[in-house]
Amino acid sequence: HSRSASAPRLSAMNTAKDESTTHLRSLHNTPDVEKARDVGSPTRDDEQKENHYCGVPAVLFAGMCYCAASGSMVLLNKHALASFSFHAPSALLFYQCAVSVLMVKLCEMAGLVRLQPLRLQLVLVWFPVNLIFVGMIGTSFYALQAVGVGMVTVWKNLSNFVTAVGDVVIYKKSYTLGVWLVLCLMMSSAVIGASTDSKFSWTGYSWQAANCIFTSAYALYLRSVMDRVAEHTDNKQKMDEFSMVWYNNLLSLIPIGIMMVVFGEHSIVLSQPALYDPAFIFVSTLGAFIGFGISFFSLWFLSQTTATIYSLVGALNKIPVAIIGIIAFQESTNPKNLASIAIGLGAGILFVKVKQQA
Repeated sequence: HSRSASAPRLSAMNTAKDESTTHLRSLHNTPDVEKARDVGSPTRDDEQKENHYCGVPAVLFAGMCYCAASGSMVLLNKHALASFSFHAPSALLFYQCAVSVLMVKLCEMAGLVRLQPLRLQLVLVWFPVNLIFVGMIGTSFYALQAVGVGMVTVWKNLSNFVTAVGDVVIYKKSYTLGVWLVLCLMMSSAVIGASTDSKFSWTGYSWQAANCIFTSAYALYLRSVMDRVAEHTDNKQKMDEFSMVWYNNLLSLIPIGIMMVVFGEHSIVLSQPALYDPAFIFVSTLGAFIGFGISFFSLWFLSQTTATIYSLVGALNKIPVAIIGIIAFQESTNPKNLASIAIGLGAGILFVKVKQQA
């Protein structure tokens, strides 16, 4: 809700963890992150005394919080969409964005974060980013309804391929042969996985393919718009993670409301039995809170480590998420499908390594 990628999660946006990390990577060198990294670089003895939580090193504790939050976000939203026969995903998205707006505003009032105030010029510059953001999180929700968690994690890797192509075409960037070979491996595993999916749905995989395109568009466009955004911020610097959460989720309410009308959800949402199920309300609200928490955990973890380790941990975290998803939701699978998922997840980890070496 995002942020990874960054999809900046990012309350609702964190349905897809990669989406919050997308823009977090682009923020790695911003003043806020550098400040977080530089705040009191203490001596080694001080670090050993202070940089521990419950006896666990701070970097490890931050990574555990980030992994737990991002992984549970995907699983909770899948649970909310698939286990309660709730047929209004845009309405759920609207609710989670509204919770995120409330939470980030409360954090500002408590003095925990500082947000960029709403300015017309800043809104006009940011709104195209927001529309892509809505497309990204919206398609993610619709894909989760029909596609298993295992295959969702594999197909999200395809956004790396689309982004790489965009880098070459738009920013004239070049990649090594190793990077392209790994990207082709990702694509092959995704195609084979879909072809061996016993519950294959053209609708579900179309939504997931659209999600890959929106995720890449978000990363590519955000990169070009950040300098223009800096012209309208208070400190004349790039927008920080929490201001992104504030702007993205607040501005998303209108287009998501329009989506509810376009898809006919406005006329059926109040009649959904799940709305009167305390378990559904609990899962949806918990998902919103955890999604918002990813904004803190991801930025905290990124300030404690390098961008490469951050990306690598995100890739590794897909493995338990896929396994838990397959087991928890009793997703039907077969040896070929499992092999394609394993190859896809392995390719995601390998991609981080070869891109770093490129």
